[in-house]
Amino acid sequence: MTEKDSRTLLTIDDEEQIRNTISAYFEDCGYKVLHAENGRSGIEVFRREKPDVILCDLRMPEVDGLDVLNTVKKESSETPIIVVSGTGVLEDAIEAVRLGAWDYVLKPIYDMAILEHAVNKAIEKASLIKKNREYREHLEKIVERRTMQLKKALNGIVEAIVSSLEFKDPYTAGHQKRVANLARAIAGEMKIDSEKIEGIYVAGTIHDIGKISIPSEILAKPAKLSGIEFELVKNHCQAGYDILKKIEFPWPVAKIVLQHHEKINGSGYPLGLTEKDILIEAKIIAVADVVEAMASHRPYRAALGLETALKEIESEKGKTFSSDVVEACASIFRNNKFMF
Repeated sequence: MTEKDSRTLLTIDDEEQIRNTISAYFEDCGYKVLHAENGRSGIEVFRREKPDVILCDLRMPEVDGLDVLNTVKKESSETPIIVVSGTGVLEDAIEAVRLGAWDYVLKPIYDMAILEHAVNKAIEKASLIKKNREYREHLEKIVERRTMQLKKALNGIVEAIVSSLEFKDPYTAGHQKRVANLARAIAGEMKIDSEKIEGIYVAGTIHDIGKISIPSEILAKPAKLSGIEFELVKNHCQAGYDILKKIEFPWPVAKIVLQHHEKINGSGYPLGLTEKDILIEAKIIAVADVVEAMASHRPYRAALGLETALKEIESEKGKTFSSDVVEACASIFRNNKFMF
């Protein structure tokens, strides 16, 4: 069987003589030829048989060639359609090409080899388009698979970082996970882009990694910290940044960690940034951090409760915390969209 023996051609024309002439010629060339006497039946045959190429007249009763073109291109953009028409009107040709015709052959056809050349050219082009699409899909699958592998590796790195801190301070590790979950929920309530939300979650799970540089006796001290001790704790933002800055995350994780204790009025640390210079991711984690800390037990005090935590961030809305973030945080708790 030759390549042409496997090709199916559909001719749509209301003139029986034209259909018969095309059929006889292309069957001799090895094509399987299907017929349709109008646009409506042509669309039915196209949907049923999925031909490799369509020859279509323009001027037909009820459903004309332009309607056929429009329908075929919507349902199968890679199916080549060659207009075979006797109108010879330039506007018709332009409209046919605009709707997706691959070629335009005028009737009467004195030399069928011209039409055969147009058909062969269309089929070759369609074959190239199909191969390119399949190759592109193949590459996309490779990229998708590689992306999943990289994400797994990244998750492994994050888990290793969290585990290293958990050995030193189990409380901090649990705190980070709860902050990450809350920050992700806040970001979702704010309709933030899903890719950015993923970065917020990753940063949230390791936002206190810099505390690995702080002596354990300070982290677990069951009393209020002294001024010097608190200054040591404040260094965890910079320490976390220094640990993470050389890791090539797809998000600005190191900067988020560095800024998660900044306040929009400039009273935060370590850089004293103001609202316009603080990443939205850091603003979200800052609110989540405070709410989780106040609602949970600390070595030096009992839990203050969720309602107290919400009242605290609401009292600081627009002052130290972003108004949008505070409102989103309060909303998810009070509308039962999130719980620790």
